[in-house]
Amino acid sequence: MSSSTDIVIVSAGLITPIGLSLAETAASARARVARLREIEWRDRRFEPFIVGSVPDDGLPELAKPLANAPLQYREARMLRLAHAALEEALAPLPPAARPVPLLLGLPEHHTTIPLDPGRFLQLLGQQAPGCIDVAASQAAARGRAAGLMAIDGAVARLAAGQDAFVLVGGVDCLVDLYVLGTLDLEGRVRNEATSDGFTPAEGAALLLLTRAETARSLGLAPLAEVAAHARGHEDGHIYAPGPYLGEGLACTFARLLASLPAQPIGFVYSSFNGERYWAREFGVARLRHARAFDPAHEMEHPAECFGDLGSAHGAALAALAAHAVAHRYRRAPGLVYASSDRGARAAVIIDRPH
Repeated sequence: MSSSTDIVIVSAGLITPIGLSLAETAASARARVARLREIEWRDRRFEPFIVGSVPDDGLPELAKPLANAPLQYREARMLRLAHAALEEALAPLPPAARPVPLLLGLPEHHTTIPLDPGRFLQLLGQQAPGCIDVAASQAAARGRAAGLMAIDGAVARLAAGQDAFVLVGGVDCLVDLYVLGTLDLEGRVRNEATSDGFTPAEGAALLLLTRAETARSLGLAPLAEVAAHARGHEDGHIYAPGPYLGEGLACTFARLLASLPAQPIGFVYSSFNGERYWAREFGVARLRHARAFDPAHEMEHPAECFGDLGSAHGAALAALAAHAVAHRYRRAPGLVYASSDRGARAAVIIDRPH
């Protein structure tokens, strides 16, 4: 666990099936607007898949240098999604503060050809020129928790004075025929025959982090403060041969809450996606740390509106929580957490800037 009282979220870029920006997505999620639809692709029962997808006309076009590049459909889609989130996240920065290092989460569910993290960053640099410092950026295939896990690295860079700003987040597109087919064979895609499943979706979420004093010096008004952050691992994850014991998230919460905030947790943004496994996991962690939570805390799991965003999910939750804190429609401090299919766990405390 690390305390990060000096680290603030200056801005966030978010694009999801229910909004082409953070403000749009937040408004839709608050109104419980869902945008999940049938597509032409069929599952193993020859029924159409139901997914959460971003309108194509809401995305930037693929950059001309990449028009003839040998890109997978999913790869091209993710580049456009990430480009949209980058533009929003970097909008408050003066041109002299760009390009910015990016710590990016990528999918843990792969097609027949896994995405190469280094190559994806290079391609993103071409798709969105002048936005990211490719040489100083990193990407890792860690799923839902990836964006929150990246906060560790960002805080270390900012505290050491290595960078003035760092972007963290994730991008994913589960609306890929091979990925959908694989998840369907595993019985994980929600449909009329599978109630214990989730709705695959796509999106991108990026948080722009800096030190509070840097934000003040540039006249930037932060959305929220990252008061603490922690990460962990669940050995009994969905794909593990061993039993689920509920230790991963509970231990992550223990690290996060080692120094309790002055006020009890007023809200939680959870990466619940409809599968029962995740509710059971949170139940264990919540019971072990009951004293840290306001008895009337609010619980939010916006996957019910936009589906499972894969490796964009954790950062999307943090962006929504920061928006809620900035506009005072949730009681700070709040806890945001995300759990990846293959064991990664991460959580942050989001509070009002001091």
